[in-house]
Amino acid sequence: MSQLNFMVSTPNRRVAAIALGVIALDLLTKQLVLHSLGYAQEKIVVEGFFKFVHWTNTGAAWSLFRGNNMLLAMIAIAALVVLFFSRHHFDARTLMGQVAFGLICGGIVGNLIDRLWAKHVIDFLYFYVQQRNGTEAGFPAFNVADTAICTGVGLVFLLTWKGREAQNPRNRRPRN
Repeated sequence: MSQLNFMVSTPNRRVAAIALGVIALDLLTKQLVLHSLGYAQEKIVVEGFFKFVHWTNTGAAWSLFRGNNMLLAMIAIAALVVLFFSRHHFDARTLMGQVAFGLICGGIVGNLIDRLWAKHVIDFLYFYVQQRNGTEAGFPAFNVADTAICTGVGLVFLLTWKGREAQNPRNRRPRN
Protein backbone atom coordinates (compact mmCIF):
# COMPACT_ATOMS: atom_id res chain seq x y z
CA MET A 1 0.00 0.00 0.00
CA SER A 2 1.46 3.36 -0.98
CA GLN A 3 1.92 6.07 1.62
CA LEU A 4 -0.83 8.24 0.04
CA ASN A 5 -3.31 5.36 0.05
CA PHE A 6 -2.48 4.70 3.70
CA MET A 7 -3.09 8.38 4.59
CA VAL A 8 -6.53 8.47 2.97
CA SER A 9 -7.67 4.89 3.51
CA THR A 10 -10.21 5.72 6.24
CA PRO A 11 -12.57 8.69 6.77
CA ASN A 12 -10.62 9.87 9.84
CA ARG A 13 -7.35 9.76 7.93
CA ARG A 14 -8.88 11.71 5.04
CA VAL A 15 -10.12 14.36 7.47
CA ALA A 16 -6.68 14.53 9.11
CA ALA A 17 -4.89 14.75 5.73
CA ILE A 18 -7.14 17.62 4.62
CA ALA A 19 -6.72 19.42 7.96
CA LEU A 20 -2.93 19.01 7.84
CA GLY A 21 -2.88 20.29 4.26
CA VAL A 22 -4.83 23.39 5.27
CA ILE A 23 -2.55 23.99 8.26
CA ALA A 24 0.59 23.60 6.12
CA LEU A 25 -0.70 25.94 3.39
CA ASP A 26 -1.86 28.48 5.98
CA LEU A 27 1.51 28.48 7.78
CA LEU A 28 3.44 28.65 4.51
CA THR A 29 1.46 31.61 3.17
CA LYS A 30 1.71 33.49 6.48
CA GLN A 31 5.49 32.94 6.53
CA LEU A 32 5.68 34.32 2.99
CA VAL A 33 3.79 37.41 4.14
CA LEU A 34 6.08 37.85 7.16
CA HIS A 35 9.16 37.62 4.94
CA SER A 36 7.93 39.76 2.04
CA LEU A 37 5.84 42.51 3.67
CA GLY A 38 6.54 44.66 6.69
CA TYR A 39 3.77 45.17 9.22
CA ALA A 40 0.87 47.18 7.71
CA GLN A 41 2.61 47.17 4.32
CA GLU A 42 0.49 46.57 1.22
CA LYS A 43 1.23 45.30 -2.29
CA ILE A 44 -1.33 46.07 -4.99
CA VAL A 45 -2.01 43.03 -7.17
CA VAL A 46 -5.03 44.28 -9.16
CA GLU A 47 -5.45 48.06 -8.98
CA GLY A 48 -8.76 49.02 -7.39
CA PHE A 49 -9.67 45.42 -6.49
CA PHE A 50 -7.08 43.24 -4.69
CA LYS A 51 -4.01 43.70 -2.47
CA PHE A 52 -1.68 41.55 -0.46
CA VAL A 53 -1.46 43.14 2.97
CA HIS A 54 0.23 42.38 6.26
CA TRP A 55 -2.41 43.11 8.86
CA THR A 56 -2.98 41.58 12.26
CA ASN A 57 -6.18 40.81 14.13
CA THR A 58 -6.58 40.03 17.84
CA GLY A 59 -10.32 39.60 17.37
CA ALA A 60 -12.55 37.21 15.48
CA ALA A 61 -14.10 37.65 12.03
CA TRP A 62 -14.38 41.30 10.97
CA SER A 63 -12.28 42.18 14.06
CA LEU A 64 -15.20 41.46 16.36
CA PHE A 65 -14.08 41.08 19.99
CA ARG A 66 -10.78 42.82 19.21
CA GLY A 67 -8.24 42.52 21.99
CA ASN A 68 -9.52 39.16 23.24
CA ASN A 69 -6.88 36.98 21.63
CA MET A 70 -6.42 34.49 24.49
CA LEU A 71 -10.17 34.17 25.08
CA LEU A 72 -10.62 33.45 21.37
CA ALA A 73 -7.77 30.89 21.53
CA MET A 74 -9.59 29.10 24.36
CA ILE A 75 -12.85 29.22 22.38
CA ALA A 76 -11.00 27.73 19.37
CA ILE A 77 -9.71 24.87 21.52
CA ALA A 78 -13.21 24.29 22.93
CA ALA A 79 -14.63 24.36 19.38
CA LEU A 80 -12.14 21.71 18.26
CA VAL A 81 -13.14 19.47 21.17
CA VAL A 82 -16.86 19.95 20.43
CA LEU A 83 -16.27 19.32 16.71
CA PHE A 84 -14.33 16.16 17.47
CA PHE A 85 -17.09 14.72 19.64
CA SER A 86 -19.85 15.78 17.23
CA ARG A 87 -18.08 14.74 14.03
CA HIS A 88 -20.78 12.19 13.22
CA HIS A 89 -23.04 15.17 12.41
CA PHE A 90 -20.78 16.09 9.49
CA ASP A 91 -22.05 13.20 7.39
CA ALA A 92 -18.53 11.80 7.73
CA ARG A 93 -19.36 8.76 5.64
CA THR A 94 -19.39 10.98 2.53
CA LEU A 95 -16.33 12.54 0.95
CA MET A 96 -17.93 16.00 1.04
CA GLY A 97 -18.58 15.65 4.78
CA GLN A 98 -14.98 14.60 5.34
CA VAL A 99 -13.70 17.54 3.29
CA ALA A 100 -15.93 19.96 5.22
CA PHE A 101 -14.77 18.63 8.58
CA GLY A 102 -11.11 18.69 7.53
CA LEU A 103 -11.34 22.25 6.20
CA ILE A 104 -13.03 23.55 9.35
CA CYS A 105 -10.62 21.81 11.74
CA GLY A 106 -7.56 22.78 9.71
CA GLY A 107 -8.67 26.41 9.56
CA ILE A 108 -9.34 26.58 13.28
CA VAL A 109 -5.91 25.09 14.06
CA GLY A 110 -4.20 27.42 11.56
CA ASN A 111 -5.55 30.53 13.26
CA LEU A 112 -5.04 29.00 16.71
CA ILE A 113 -1.34 28.57 15.95
CA ASP A 114 -1.19 32.30 15.12
CA ARG A 115 -3.00 33.23 18.33
CA LEU A 116 -0.66 31.17 20.49
CA TRP A 117 2.58 31.92 18.60
CA ALA A 118 2.20 35.53 17.41
CA LYS A 119 -0.54 36.65 19.85
CA HIS A 120 -2.68 37.70 16.84
CA VAL A 121 -3.94 36.30 13.56
CA ILE A 122 -2.10 37.33 10.39
CA ASP A 123 -4.43 38.38 7.57
CA PHE A 124 -3.12 39.11 4.09
CA LEU A 125 -5.80 38.81 1.38
CA TYR A 126 -7.70 42.06 0.89
CA PHE A 127 -10.39 42.63 -1.74
CA TYR A 128 -11.75 46.15 -2.19
CA VAL A 129 -13.35 48.59 -4.60
CA GLN A 130 -11.86 52.00 -5.23
CA GLN A 131 -14.63 54.58 -4.82
CA ARG A 132 -14.94 57.78 -6.86
CA ASN A 133 -13.73 59.90 -3.96
CA GLY A 134 -10.53 57.81 -3.73
CA THR A 135 -11.44 55.86 -0.60
CA GLU A 136 -11.62 52.09 -0.51
CA ALA A 137 -14.69 50.03 0.31
CA GLY A 138 -13.29 46.65 1.19
CA PHE A 139 -14.10 43.24 2.54
CA PRO A 140 -12.15 42.52 5.75
CA ALA A 141 -8.72 41.02 5.11
CA PHE A 142 -8.50 37.28 5.62
CA ASN A 143 -6.14 34.31 5.25
CA VAL A 144 -6.06 30.67 4.09
CA ALA A 145 -7.39 29.40 7.45
CA ASP A 146 -10.38 31.76 7.25
CA THR A 147 -11.06 30.60 3.70
CA ALA A 148 -10.94 26.96 4.77
CA ILE A 149 -13.36 27.55 7.67
CA CYS A 150 -15.86 29.43 5.48
CA THR A 151 -15.63 26.85 2.69
CA GLY A 152 -16.11 24.01 5.18
CA VAL A 153 -19.13 25.69 6.74
CA GLY A 154 -20.57 26.28 3.26
CA LEU A 155 -20.16 22.58 2.50
CA VAL A 156 -21.94 21.71 5.76
CA PHE A 157 -24.86 23.92 4.69
CA LEU A 158 -24.95 22.18 1.31
CA LEU A 159 -24.87 18.75 2.94
CA THR A 160 -27.64 19.74 5.34
CA TRP A 161 -29.79 21.12 2.52
CA LYS A 162 -29.10 18.09 0.34
CA GLY A 163 -29.94 15.76 3.23
CA ARG A 164 -33.22 17.53 3.94
CA GLU A 165 -34.15 17.46 0.27
CA ALA A 166 -33.56 13.71 0.19
CA GLN A 167 -35.68 13.19 3.34
CA ASN A 168 -38.62 15.20 2.00
CA PRO A 169 -41.30 12.69 0.84
CA ARG A 170 -42.39 15.01 -1.99
CA ASN A 171 -38.94 14.72 -3.57
CA ARG A 172 -38.92 10.93 -3.69
CA ARG A 173 -39.64 9.25 -6.97
CA PRO A 174 -42.49 6.75 -7.01
CA ARG A 175 -41.47 3.12 -7.33
CA ASN A 176 -42.67 1.20 -10.33
